[in-house]
Order: sequence, then C-alpha cells, then structure tokens
Amino acid sequence: MARSISRNLSLLLLLIGCQDVSSGYASDITPADCEVVPGFVYVEGGEFIAGSDRTERDYAYRISAEGFADSPENVAAAEAGYRSRRWFEREPNSHTENLPAFCMGQNLITNADYQAFVQTTGHRSPGISAAEYQEQGFLVHPYSDVEPYLWQAKQYPAGQANHPVVLISYGDAVAYAEWKSAQDGVSYRIPTALEWEKTARGIDGRYFPWGSEWRDDGTNWSKHGPYGTSEVGTYPLSQSPYGVEDMSGNVFEYTGTLTRGGAKVLLKGCSWDDFPGFCRAAYQHDRPVDSRHILFGFRLVLDNP
Repeated sequence: MARSISRNLSLLLLLIGCQDVSSGYASDITPADCEVVPGFVYVEGGEFIAGSDRTERDYAYRISAEGFADSPENVAAAEAGYRSRRWFEREPNSHTENLPAFCMGQNLITNADYQAFVQTTGHRSPGISAAEYQEQGFLVHPYSDVEPYLWQAKQYPAGQANHPVVLISYGDAVAYAEWKSAQDGVSYRIPTALEWEKTARGIDGRYFPWGSEWRDDGTNWSKHGPYGTSEVGTYPLSQSPYGVEDMSGNVFEYTGTLTRGGAKVLLKGCSWDDFPGFCRAAYQHDRPVDSRHILFGFRLVLDNP
C-alpha cells in the first residue's frame, strides 16, 4: 500500500506546475488552534520581508569565505570563487509578502517519530543503496558517510532517536503527514517555502533566526557541532522569533513548494556541513522530489485544525 501511495504521488507531482502543495490556507487560525495538538507554534498572519537584496547576498559570500579561509588573501580568493558559482543569485529579490496565520511544528520530525509510521504501515525505512546514491548524482559525501544513517530492520541508528529523520524523499514526507493526520484526527501538511521563511526570520527581514550578524555558535554547521545531525533543539540561537527550533542548521528541510513542473521541491535552511551564507532564511535550492540524502529532513504544519 505504501509503495502504491508513493507511485501515485510521483505521478501527481509530474502533472502539476510550480506551486505550493497544500490543502489551502485557513484564514482564521488562532493561537488556541495551535494548541489542539502539542508541539505546534502560532505564527501570526500579516506582512513580512522575504527574499534578499544585494547587500545581504554580498554579506553571504563574505561570511562563507571567512568561515573557512585562514588568511585575508585566501578569504578574497574563496569569495571570488563562490561568487563565480553564483551560489546566492537564485534567491528572490527582497520584497513584502502577506500570509494568513498558521501553526508550525516546533521541531523537526525525528527518527523516533518516523519509526512509528514505518512500523505501523510497512512504509520504506529511511535509506538509500549505494547504487541509488550514485545514480542520484549530487553526492556531496561518499557513501561511507551515508552508512551510519541507514536503518536496520525498521530500527533507526543507535543513539539517534531525537535526531531529525533523514534519507527520506519528499514523497515519504507527504505520506508521513497523511498517516499522521489519520492517526491524530487533524490535518497536517508540509510547510510552504514562504511559511518556512517567515517562521525562520520573523517580520523584520533579519538574515538569521537570531539577527543579521553571523554567529559561529548559532547552529550546527560545518565548523561548529558534530560531523552529522544533532538532537533537535540543541542550539538555542537557531530558535526562531516564534520559538521554532532548528530554523538554521542541522538539516535542510523539504517545503511544500514545487518547481520544474512538479519534478523538484524547494528546500530551506542549511545543514550540518554547510557554509554560513547558506544558513540565512532567504536561501533556497531545489532537488528532485525522489531525492534521499543525509542532509534533508522535514517538519509539519497543522493545517485547518
């Protein structure tokens, strides 16, 4: 049954264009609605500053270079290299968006959360074979880095119960939301890219959850933290203005915003091996909807409680 759901979802995604996949915004969400199920945070409706301007993108290139280079000369060379790759040029220009209120999941979905889904439904456990990983193309890490995250007999790796689940596809995340909705008698979905960005940065256009100046100790990124995922909620500075955890660092997050005719999905945030510039709320990139990687996780929105 789970495989059938995944196949049908893949066909649906190929038929729809670039859009936000949700059941529609609820226009009258209140703080009390977000308390129906524990673990959800109220994000008020209204305007916020989305995207980035030239000043912010220039800053992103600079702090990314400074995060790894060990001399002024190397910083300049690294920054020039990053600019040539146009890392941050696909971000929408800074503008004002207006969203209705919504209820955002305070934490990423963890391995323990996802295990209940796998054991109840028989859905595919998080993982990817070496052949699938090679075929996927965007390797980033050797397969030996993937192996510690592979599940065995529907069991997550030891000691990682409260780490974000990874090695799941966008379709897996949607299937989990559907299952969880049936379990709890409410409606869950994946947050849109704009909902995610507002939650991460608030309304004032700040670059990071904590403000607009990079902090090396702000989150789990390449030079601060373990080489790998960390327990959710470990880094207080990465808590958003609304009290939502891990809105910078740890793992990239799937959103419900699809691109390329529905074949790709936007991801927000940054991961445990990233440069500082990627950890801004405005940054985004897309990957095929069937991707599985040790850098990708997700959270839920409580929709129409």
